[in-house]
Amino acid sequence: MTVVYEDNHLIIVAKESGEIVQGDKTGDKPLSETVKDYIKAAHGKPGNVFLGVVHRLDRPVGGVVVFAKTSKALTRLNNMFRDGQVRKTYWAIVEGCPKEPERTLSGWLTRNEKQNKSRVFAREVPGSKHAVLSYRLLAAGERYSLLEVELATGRHHQIRCQLADIGCPIKGDLKYGARRSNPDGSISLLARRVELEHPVSHQKIVAEAPVPGDNLWRELSEGIR
Repeated sequence: MTVVYEDNHLIIVAKESGEIVQGDKTGDKPLSETVKDYIKAAHGKPGNVFLGVVHRLDRPVGGVVVFAKTSKALTRLNNMFRDGQVRKTYWAIVEGCPKEPERTLSGWLTRNEKQNKSRVFAREVPGSKHAVLSYRLLAAGERYSLLEVELATGRHHQIRCQLADIGCPIKGDLKYGARRSNPDGSISLLARRVELEHPVSHQKIVAEAPVPGDNLWRELSEGIR
C-alpha cells in the first residue's frame, strides 16, 4: 500500500490489487491491519490503534481507500458515503471499444450471493437495486480501451457488471466475460481518484492513486491527467 493523504482524522491509501480491505474467511491479513501497523510505526502509538473502515474495494481491484482515524471522522464519513457526497472516479481497461465515447448507464442490478456475482436488467425486477454510472473514453488501442468511470450509485460489482453488459468487460475479469485472466489475478480496474470535503476541517480533499506500472496501463494512460 501507498499512503496518498494523511492527517489527524483520516488516512487515504492506495491498495494493491489482491489485498482485502477487511478480514474475511480466507484469514489473509487485511489492508486495515496493515494501515494500523503503519500508524503504530510511523507515529509511535502504543496499544490498539483506532481505524474505521468507511468503504471497500473488491479484492482484485487496486486504488484509493479512505479510512477514519477518529470516531468523529468515522461517523461523518459514513454519512457522506451513504448520502453520495463523495465523488469516486475509476479508470478501467476494457476489451474492445464502446460504441459511444460518453454515456450514462442506468439499470437494475440483482446480486447472487452464492456466485458472488451481479446481473443487470433494463427494468426493475424483484430484489433489484437501481444502478447508475457515467463513462467517457480516454484512450483506445487495437484491442483495449481506457475508460474513466464515475459512480452515481455504489452497487455490488456495479462497474464490472454494467461495462460487461455493453460488450466491454474489464480486462482480466473472467467472472464477467473477459477472454483471459491477468497473470497476477487482478482485474484492470483502478479506483483512481476520490474527492470529498474533510469531515472536520471541511476543506476539499482530492486524493489519487498511482497508475499501475505494466505496459498496457502506461501505454493507454500516457499524457492523461
